[in-house]
Amino acid sequence: MKIVPVKTKKDLKKFIKLPFQLYKDDPNWVAPLIIDQKHMFNSQKNPYYQHSEVQPFLALRNNKVVGRITAHTNTQHNKFHEDKVGFFGFFEGENDEKTAKALVDTASQWLKKRGKNVLRGPMNLSTNDECGLLIEGFDTPPYIMMPYNKKYYQDLLVKAGLAKSMDLFAYNSPVTPPPERIKRLAQRVMKRNNFTIRTLSKDKKNRRKDIETVFRIYSKAWERNWGFVPLTKAEFDHLVDTLLPIVLPEMVFIAEVENEPAGFCLTIPDYNYVLQKMKGKILPFGWLKALYYKNKIPGLRVITMGVVKEFQNRGIDIVFYYNSYKKAYEMKRFVDSELSWILETNDMMNRIGRSLGGKKYKTYRIFDKKI
Repeated sequence: MKIVPVKTKKDLKKFIKLPFQLYKDDPNWVAPLIIDQKHMFNSQKNPYYQHSEVQPFLALRNNKVVGRITAHTNTQHNKFHEDKVGFFGFFEGENDEKTAKALVDTASQWLKKRGKNVLRGPMNLSTNDECGLLIEGFDTPPYIMMPYNKKYYQDLLVKAGLAKSMDLFAYNSPVTPPPERIKRLAQRVMKRNNFTIRTLSKDKKNRRKDIETVFRIYSKAWERNWGFVPLTKAEFDHLVDTLLPIVLPEMVFIAEVENEPAGFCLTIPDYNYVLQKMKGKILPFGWLKALYYKNKIPGLRVITMGVVKEFQNRGIDIVFYYNSYKKAYEMKRFVDSELSWILETNDMMNRIGRSLGGKKYKTYRIFDKKI
C-alpha cells in the first residue's frame, strides 16, 4: 500500500470515482455531479485556489484505489483566527486502519511542511462548504450541501490520532404551520421593534443589489462564530452563481433597521433529492431527470441565518423562522425540512430548533490533531 499525490487528470478521475464504488449499494448516499467535483479541484474555476493550496492524495494497494484525502491550507482562516491550523477533507476509504492512518499522516506531513501545527477536518474545503463527519443519523439521506459517510470512519479517524473539536447538529421537522406560541412571539416582536422584513427581489437587477447586501450582512453577522471563515468576494460570487438557479426568492428574507441591513435568512429546496436520481451524471439523461424531479422535491433546508451584532437580541431571528415556516407551509409543495447546521455550543439556536418542533436527528463532528 502506498500514498501518492494526485497530479494528472487520470489521477483526479480515480479520486472522484472512489465514492461511487464505496457507496454503490448504499441507498442513502447522494452522488455529487462529477462535473462539479472536477470544477472543485480546478484552480481556474474554484476561487478558493486564489488564496490557498489544495493537494489531493490517493491510497493505492496493488495499484487499486482504496482510499483518498485532501490536505489544504486556508489562509483566510489563518488570517482571521491568527492561528496555524491546516485542514483535511474528502476523506473516503475501505475499513482499514493502516490505510486511514497513512492518509492522515500524509496530510499532516504536507501541512507541517507549510508551517501548520494542527490538522482539522473533515472540511470540503471550509466551513462555507460541506464539513464535518456524520457520526449519528445514518438512516436517511443528507440534505443539500451536507455530508454523508461510512459509519466506520469515526473509528478510523480516532485510531489515526484525531480527537473531537466541535459537533454540529441538524434538526428535522415536518412542514406544518408554525407553532402558535412562535406566531404570537413573532407578532409581538414586530410590533415592539423597529425593523422590516422583505424577500429577495424577483427583478434581476435589484436582486443583484440584494445579493450585495447579503454579502455585507454575512461578513459581519458570522464573524464571532466558531470556525467562521470570511469568504472573498470571488468566493461569494461563485457560491451565489451555484445557488441562485435553485433559490426560491420568496424563501430568502432580509431584515433592515432604518434602511440599514440587519440580517438575512436563506432556505433552499433539497436538491439532493434530484441529485440522487441523476447518479452523478448530466448526460445522457441526467438533465431530463433534473427537469422532471425538481418540482417534486419534498424537503427544504434552512441553510443559513444571521443577524448583525448591533441588531441582535431584538427577535429578528424568531421572525425569520416564523416567516420561513409559514411561507413553506403556504406553498403546499414541501413536507419536510432541516435546520442545519448548528454548533453544539449555540444554545439559543438549539432552543429555536426545538421550539419549531424540530428533532435533533443528525450529528456531525469536526476533529483536530496536533502535528
